[in-house]
Amino acid sequence: MTFSPNYSKRFIKHYLRLSSVERNAVDKKLSILFSNPSHPSLRTKLVRGNDGLYECSINMDIRVLWTYESGTILLLVDVGHHDILDKL
Repeated sequence: MTFSPNYSKRFIKHYLRLSSVERNAVDKKLSILFSNPSHPSLRTKLVRGNDGLYECSINMDIRVLWTYESGTILLLVDVGHHDILDKL
């Protein structure tokens, strides 16, 4: 199953702050996320204390926060370094 993405304003703002190398890594992992959100390389998991909010890893430092919207759409909530989890 392929998922369609929606992007929050926060995601877009923080995505544009990443370096071009980081954005390239995010783009590659997002293509995996859109085709299979539970792919092992993403290390997808629920964010504790936030029902329905998931995180996946781009690399050991960068994370993407996302949630499902109506079954086949992913809402990309935020992207950034691991400390974005502290800002929820």
